[in-house]
Amino acid sequence: MRNMIFSALALASLAACAPKADHDELAARVTALEARVAKVESAPASGRGAAPAVNAADEAKAQEVFGRFNDAMGKGDMTTAKAELDALFKDYGSTQTASKAIRYKRELDVIGTDVKNPGIEAMYVGAESDIDFASGTTLVVFWEVWCPHCRREVPNMKEVATKYEGKMDVVGLTRITKSATEESVTEFIKEQEVNYTMAKENGETASAFAVSGIPAAAVVKDGKIVWRGHPGRLNDETIASFL
Repeated sequence: MRNMIFSALALASLAACAPKADHDELAARVTALEARVAKVESAPASGRGAAPAVNAADEAKAQEVFGRFNDAMGKGDMTTAKAELDALFKDYGSTQTASKAIRYKRELDVIGTDVKNPGIEAMYVGAESDIDFASGTTLVVFWEVWCPHCRREVPNMKEVATKYEGKMDVVGLTRITKSATEESVTEFIKEQEVNYTMAKENGETASAFAVSGIPAAAVVKDGKIVWRGHPGRLNDETIASFL
């Protein structure tokens, strides 16, 4: 238990000085650890020497809540999805299911926040003036050329850009990390005949959108984030609700 308490204190200390993009994830981990410490302390003294047993009933209930969260995400119902995720951490924060859901909580916590146009370092398709988060609806996709899942999403985003032309802008943002180079990015964009705005950003936008894995996507409407998730979760019904 001493190790668990030490971990909670360490995470709390980190949360106090963490960058904004990481603060929610650290806070969620602290909450989960505090719940586990409370469970150990409330256990009978005879069982203190052993690791606390997994509460199968709580885990099952947590999975039910997570299932409802997933259903809501599939329907594009961000309000319900966020409420279910908040309930998961409040009622079953010490479960493995909650531990696995930390990333989703971090992503949904940015919904409703104001965002500004990205800091552009290079344009590959279109002009910087084509990016306007302040008005209208914009689908933002974060990607890297070395990411196979990102590469597979490009044809889908091309279809979306064509289908919703004049109603919703599509903007692809990269930071050119790991093995990527300017040459590999421009070559891939040319090969794919990308028909939507593509740019390199300075990282501030990825941080503001709580991007920790790619591909990642968000919908911005009139300067606010209204949807956040994997681009593969987007469907016509969800997009139509933002237009």
